[in-house]
Amino acid sequence: MKNILKFLAVFIAITVMGIGCTDLDETLEDRLTKDQVTAANVSDLLTELYKTLNDVDGSGADIVFEHTTDILIAPTRGGDWDDNGAWRALHQHKWDSEHSGIGNRYQTYTAGLFSAIDLLQYETSAQQEAEARFIRALYVFWITDGWGQVPMRDPGAALSEDPYVLSGAEAIDFVISECESIISSLPANDNPWVATQAAAHALLAKAYLSRDVFSSDRQSFSFSSDNMSSVISNCDAIINSGNFALESDYFMNFSVDNENSNEIIFSARNTRGIESGGVQGRYYSTLHYNQKPSGWNGFTTLADFYETFEENDVRRSGEVAAVKAASGLDAGLLYGQQYDENGTALEDRAGNPLFFTKESPIISSGTTLETSGIRIMKYTPDYDNVDSPENDLVHFRYADILLMKAEALLRTGDSAGALVIVNQLRSVRNASELASINEDVLLAERARELYDENWRRNDLIRFGKYLDSWDQKEASDAKYLLFPFSASQIASNPNLVQNPGY
Repeated sequence: MKNILKFLAVFIAITVMGIGCTDLDETLEDRLTKDQVTAANVSDLLTELYKTLNDVDGSGADIVFEHTTDILIAPTRGGDWDDNGAWRALHQHKWDSEHSGIGNRYQTYTAGLFSAIDLLQYETSAQQEAEARFIRALYVFWITDGWGQVPMRDPGAALSEDPYVLSGAEAIDFVISECESIISSLPANDNPWVATQAAAHALLAKAYLSRDVFSSDRQSFSFSSDNMSSVISNCDAIINSGNFALESDYFMNFSVDNENSNEIIFSARNTRGIESGGVQGRYYSTLHYNQKPSGWNGFTTLADFYETFEENDVRRSGEVAAVKAASGLDAGLLYGQQYDENGTALEDRAGNPLFFTKESPIISSGTTLETSGIRIMKYTPDYDNVDSPENDLVHFRYADILLMKAEALLRTGDSAGALVIVNQLRSVRNASELASINEDVLLAERARELYDENWRRNDLIRFGKYLDSWDQKEASDAKYLLFPFSASQIASNPNLVQNPGY
């Protein structure tokens, strides 16, 4: 097993980098053949493949899907969080083709994609094949979302061959055809750590909702009634299964026990003290040095987003009893004076009150150098092991299913049906009933419900708002609707074509 996993790691590195050395190809093929991979080995490889879905967050999926939006910003604080302007470039849409954060995210997604492809060359059961194909399709969706081109290999293809490339339209059609082909071979239970039929329905809903966008220039598109009908039918398959429901405790979905949430459809598993996919970075990146745990004092959200919440909306501010007792931390959006577990007011390192301000200048200075900006505390710390927590990384959640159905209804003229769904959700979240709904209202509701879950960029593009100006960002060029490839990525795979404008 050790040799097989080592082979898989080397295979991923070589495939992603595009190395085409014949001698190395022959050496790899000599070390591991299909005959050497047993059914037990395939099971272990599938387990490792699932773990790559946690690597996605550990590598910073939020860098491309949240930091480039109106939800998340990383202010420069003196010499901290500067990195030659890399963080500011994300928020302000000023990145270029050599932005390391974007390039590294592409490498991580393609590594996961090619590990799924690699597994599919071996003899598998029908369910194992379906699970691996689902994960492959999920990576194809993410790469299409970000870059609009997806490098692909056929299972078992020679490593010396350059990966061929799927266009946006080809890639999203691939995701749809794959999920529809494998869904009957996936398990019907609601295990959140396994690709189930519900997970496939969730990915299909996402794919059909984005199909018209991904098949266009992402500026000029209209929503097909057939695609919206498919969104609704896939959402209904999950809703009518009876396996999922909204949680009365919103932050249960992101807690150390979130595998027990009634909302989680598909998540990447973390085991306390043993496995960690980097989900701890969600709280380290935002907490101040003098909070518990001591954080990196980085990311904040914007006042404009905070102000969209009603005061009693539980998604804005809540409490997780174990977290409050251990640290004094609230859950949600941390604004104002911060306290420790004994109720003592905290200070920053200069002795100023640790009072998180609504204003979050992209370059902080003065007395609020360390305290500017409202902090996001959605994945709450696991104090039994803060560095390797139990919180599972959520990929698909029931509330998103409801909102996708509402959006598809709205886009096909059934605003009344959409309003009913959104008000049902808002009632559980202790928000007041809406009198009417339109696209702007629904987009704002998706932000309140799904912030820090890596869907904001996808939403803004689909609603035609991604290029708009927002706090400390001017209206941006259409080229930013797609991320670029670095020069080395294009050189290693000549089938890639640089996206327009870079």
